[in-house]
Amino acid sequence: MSFTKTTLKAAKSALDAQKYEEAIEQAKIVLGSDPKNYHANVFLGLAFDKQNENDKSEQAYNNAISIKENDPLVWQGQIALYEKQGDKKINEYYNAALQLAQIYMVADDRDRCQAVIDKFVDFARKCGSPAQYRHSLSVLLPTSPIYDYLEGRIMHPAYTYTKITDILEHEEQEQINRAIGQRRTRLGARIDRVTVEVKQEVFQNSQLEELYQCIIDWTDDDGVRRQYEERLLQRSYDTLAVLPSHAKADKREQVLSQARGLVLLKHPFALGWKVVLEWSDVESIVELDVGLLREFVIFFPDDGLSKVLRGFLESEISPFPKPPIKEPEELGPHDAKEPEISASLTPEDQLLSMTEGVEDGSLSALSKRLMGEYLLFLQENEAAADTAQKGLENLRTQSQISGLAFMDTKDALNIILATALVHHQAPRHHIEAREIFSSILKRKPTNSAALIGLGLILEEEEEYADAVTFFDRVLARTSDTKIKAEAAWCKALDGQYETGMRELECCLEELKAQENYNKLLKAQILHHIGICMWTLNSSKAARRDRNGAYACFLASIQADVNFAPSYTSLGIFYSDYAKDKKRARKCFQKAFELSSSEIEAAERLARNFAKNREWDLVEVVAQRLIESGKVRPAPGSKRKGFSWPYAALGVVQLHNQEYIKSIVSFQSALRMSPDDYHSWVGLGESYSNSGRYIAATRAFEQAQKLENDPHFTAIDESWFSEYMLANVQRELGEFEVAVIGYQSVLSNRPKEYGVSLALLQTLVEGAWRQLELGLYGRAAHRAEEAIYAAKDIASYTDDSFNLWKAIGDACAIFSWTDPNTPEVPMESLQELLQHGIDLDKYNIIADIDGTGAQVLKHLTDKGGIERAKSACSQAAILAQKRALAHSANEQHARAVAWYNLGWIEYRAHLDAPERTKKSQTKKYSGFLKACLQCFKRAIELEAGNADFWNALGIVTTDVNPQVAQHSFIRSLYLNEKSARVWTNLGTLYLLQDDLQLANEAFTRAQSTDPDYANAWLAQGLLAQSLGENKEAQNLFTHAFEIADSSSVLIKRQYALSTFDHLLAPQSRSPDLTDLLQPLLATRQLGCQTVGDLAFRHLLALLAERAGDQTTATHELTEICQKLEEEFESSESSTILLRFAQAHSDLSRAALAERDYSAAIESSQTALDLTADEGVEQTARAKIRLCAHLAAGLAMYYQGSMDRAIDMFRSALEEAPSDPDIVCLLVQVLWAKGGDQERNVAREQLFDCVGNYPTHFGIVTLLGVIAVLDEDEDTLDAVAADVQVFQTREDLGFHQKHKVAQLLTAIASSHPREADAECVVMSQAQERVMLAPSQPHGWTDLAGVVDDLYPAEMGLLTAKGSAPPGGSLDAEHLCKAYSGTNRVNDAQRSVMVAPWAAAGWQALS
Repeated sequence: MSFTKTTLKAAKSALDAQKYEEAIEQAKIVLGSDPKNYHANVFLGLAFDKQNENDKSEQAYNNAISIKENDPLVWQGQIALYEKQGDKKINEYYNAALQLAQIYMVADDRDRCQAVIDKFVDFARKCGSPAQYRHSLSVLLPTSPIYDYLEGRIMHPAYTYTKITDILEHEEQEQINRAIGQRRTRLGARIDRVTVEVKQEVFQNSQLEELYQCIIDWTDDDGVRRQYEERLLQRSYDTLAVLPSHAKADKREQVLSQARGLVLLKHPFALGWKVVLEWSDVESIVELDVGLLREFVIFFPDDGLSKVLRGFLESEISPFPKPPIKEPEELGPHDAKEPEISASLTPEDQLLSMTEGVEDGSLSALSKRLMGEYLLFLQENEAAADTAQKGLENLRTQSQISGLAFMDTKDALNIILATALVHHQAPRHHIEAREIFSSILKRKPTNSAALIGLGLILEEEEEYADAVTFFDRVLARTSDTKIKAEAAWCKALDGQYETGMRELECCLEELKAQENYNKLLKAQILHHIGICMWTLNSSKAARRDRNGAYACFLASIQADVNFAPSYTSLGIFYSDYAKDKKRARKCFQKAFELSSSEIEAAERLARNFAKNREWDLVEVVAQRLIESGKVRPAPGSKRKGFSWPYAALGVVQLHNQEYIKSIVSFQSALRMSPDDYHSWVGLGESYSNSGRYIAATRAFEQAQKLENDPHFTAIDESWFSEYMLANVQRELGEFEVAVIGYQSVLSNRPKEYGVSLALLQTLVEGAWRQLELGLYGRAAHRAEEAIYAAKDIASYTDDSFNLWKAIGDACAIFSWTDPNTPEVPMESLQELLQHGIDLDKYNIIADIDGTGAQVLKHLTDKGGIERAKSACSQAAILAQKRALAHSANEQHARAVAWYNLGWIEYRAHLDAPERTKKSQTKKYSGFLKACLQCFKRAIELEAGNADFWNALGIVTTDVNPQVAQHSFIRSLYLNEKSARVWTNLGTLYLLQDDLQLANEAFTRAQSTDPDYANAWLAQGLLAQSLGENKEAQNLFTHAFEIADSSSVLIKRQYALSTFDHLLAPQSRSPDLTDLLQPLLATRQLGCQTVGDLAFRHLLALLAERAGDQTTATHELTEICQKLEEEFESSESSTILLRFAQAHSDLSRAALAERDYSAAIESSQTALDLTADEGVEQTARAKIRLCAHLAAGLAMYYQGSMDRAIDMFRSALEEAPSDPDIVCLLVQVLWAKGGDQERNVAREQLFDCVGNYPTHFGIVTLLGVIAVLDEDEDTLDAVAADVQVFQTREDLGFHQKHKVAQLLTAIASSHPREADAECVVMSQAQERVMLAPSQPHGWTDLAGVVDDLYPAEMGLLTAKGSAPPGGSLDAEHLCKAYSGTNRVNDAQRSVMVAPWAAAGWQALS
């Protein structure tokens, strides 16, 4: 024992001397012998504390506490240790401080006890976190063991709870915000759901509600108590809102209890009052506590619900008694503070107050319910329906929050919605309303509002008996006069007019007996009685009787001046019986103003407005009636719809050129009345005007089907559909069908000007279309028909601008169809131009163009094509001048007339003969000056027309390029998307040699309209000027392919470029398909430009190459005649050379037709004409060479061998050593058969082969002669060269076939080859290997083998090589078919080439 004390003293001395290591050792020595020594553990803890070994120090203190826990020394040491560590050990500090305070409490030392607690709380506030500080404050709460001992010396519990609450509120808000921020970024997260989940987690673990309750329990301040009661209710309400449905019951009762407590205390906290009011699920408003409602208005005058309640409680539909109005001297202090509550509101103020309240209280279902009922009372059905729908949305929100179903409130809102839908735009929403009423009746079979609603729906759908049944079910529980009246009216509508009228009269008596009866109901009953009287006696005398139905209608209006049906009935009386149209119209207008559902009044108004062409008013009436929803029956309803409002609206929209809208309107009308003839016609016209011609055709065809119906009544108007159908076909380009349609209409209405003019214009348009297609004869025929049609029109009206414009266009067509121009009915045209006009009107600008009244008498003068063409131009000018005379009253028409006249003048200028143009004394012709004048005047009248500026630019291109450029640019400024103007501008630049600007303009034109052919033509001319002939030829070809047939220049350039391409040295031999389009182009040119001999000559050359020798001979014969006439008159060397060229070409054509005498004659003529060497040498040499060759061949075929040889020798003189001529000469010499001639032939070949070792004709002829002569040396030399021909790409199909035959012959004649069949087979196999896609190798191989496969392959490749896949001729295809030895193939071979023997042999 003494040793322990000594050691403890040593430890204490070491501590005092701050020798902590020694103290630790001494303490451990004591603990080694006595582990339960209290002081040793204390000293050890203190020493470790001083050494900053906190964990060891704490352990030592804990050991000391376990030995002696009621000694304050160890707790003081431990507290000092915890204070040293700051916020790390606050929770342990809490326990130590509380234990030390309890020790002092046991020792009854209040000062030390309070000091320990105060020190700890202050330390936690300064060093701890908010959560630690909040936890430390719990030591001051009544739940603390030292609270009772220190009560009065520490903070009041209410203040402590308040501090804890503030800290906890802040913590929870931060926790919620942090969790939402983390979770909202998850995939598929929704902010609303995340918010609910987070709040649910936080609120369920929160202690705030208990803390609020503690504050309420402990505070002495009523204001604080009410404040925290509000916060408690709000927190409970928020918690209820986020709880799942199955967990809401207890919390909901808690919220209701708290809210009722606040209401009971009349504490003005809005949430509590709204919970009590909004969660009151009552079937009728009368079940609510009116005192509670009025108190809410007083406490919350600015709340939205309060405004609605105030307006409703003071309205006439309020089920609650009105409070007594206090006199000023009776008002108390409270009343004086709320003067607005005591003052009553006018009906207007009531509606205004309720409207503002609904807007402010956007989440209140009760306010929507009250507002909906009031709007129903005011018959504002649309607004009531909208309000009820919003109320149902609010109710769903309240139901989700509270977990209550609110079935009675939901039914009430649904009844408001359905009742509003019954009347709003009836019967559009009847299906929805019926579903609502039916669902309510399943749960509440006696609900009067639902029964009445269904009855009204059935009444609207004309199911009157069923409607009466529902009304009777209501009357079984009530004696409401209004329901009785509706039931009686349904009986009347069901045909029981006498019964219905008696019951209505009884209802009227009951209504009169009431003190404050419904004026509207009285008006309805009186009107219904009048209708019954009107129907029971339908005689005119009875209906005219002003003491009968008329008196009831008038009394109805007197009862309620805003009852629309009575005005309608009164209007019918005035219109049909009193014959007072003015009063009738006023009545109808009044009825429709009051109610857009008055269909009869609306229809009569619309018809009256339409008769007066007041289309705006017709549109207003029809549109308003459609918007009312009354015209369209509900789906499944027996009631018929009214289609006329849609049809009337469609007519107005059609008149206003709103075609898309009119289509919709007419379609709506036809859905309700599929047999409405006028709607089909209107729909077709709308489709036509909007460019949907196929749909328009179907609509008009449907209208024509209705005309065949025996019940069709609009017989006098049936022609219109046929006329409109013809218009549509005209727009579709089916001019023939359109003409037939117009003629059919005119057969019944011969002087219908609009139809006649349409026929005339269609004939002219059809003529232009035929012209574009190249059918010039048909175009001239249509133009002739147009003139006769115009003559018929002029017989009864001749003062139309469009008439004379069409006549001018018809005359202009003949200027494009030269061969048919003499067939113009000039006498009829002359008579037409002289009909009914002052001839002086034709003298407009006659001093410039020389075409006035004086030319009329010369129109029928004879003079051939040129004279007839000039007469047509003059007639066209006169017709356009007359159109100008008839357009004086309208500026736009006058501008167009000048424009049309200008183009005719310009056309006349272009068609004028060259000699006429050259004979002009001045620089430009009168026609050109006249068209300039015309276009200028058109621009003066309408300067904003781009076409006018373009026309001026065209005619001034040669006159003044600066003006032309300005005109084109001005036109592009007005319409920059015109490809035509861009092309014209580019052409101007091209003429001025500005190639870059020209290229840019042409490129812009092509991008604007890729189908505009002239843009590609101009681009081709530009490429040609730059020397890019291949590119130019491609552009000309493309332009020709996309152009119509009226363009002369495109066909000229295309034909020329194609022929030049065919003549190019590197060009391959043309196929027939390559010549078809150029041949077509030149044929059309021949029809358009008869006098152009150059292009007729080109036509002959192309026809010759295409194998059409008849056309070539005919054309060349006529050309020779024309050139001979020109040469005789001019004796020009150029004409002479052209004449010789024509005869040279004619000799070839005659030779091809086997007319050898004509060929020799033409050749001799060409040689005679070129005998003089003064002619241009290059052309002379070609002509003479061609003539010698043609003559030589003709003489050869005639059997004149010597003469033929002489001709070929002369040809060789014209073209020395020409291999082709040598080939011809050799063949003729060999054919003559003499040894001398054949030796000469061999010599010619050997001489030529040295100069042309690879010439196909020379080498093959040499090989053939070597085979015939059996010359082995020559055969060996030739065989290698012939083998090379098999792989040459420049040789054609037939040439390679000749090579194959020659090689076979060479191999067969070679003495080293014993088996001829093996040689033939080897050659055939070689050809198959060289060209496996060609049929000749396969067919030759099939001829020497027994296998069927080569024959089948030969047929397969032959099919692929036949046109259009290749150029294999019919005879070779016939041979391929015949080689398979099949009957069906043999038949095909005969069909392919019936003149070939191979097919017949195979068939036999």
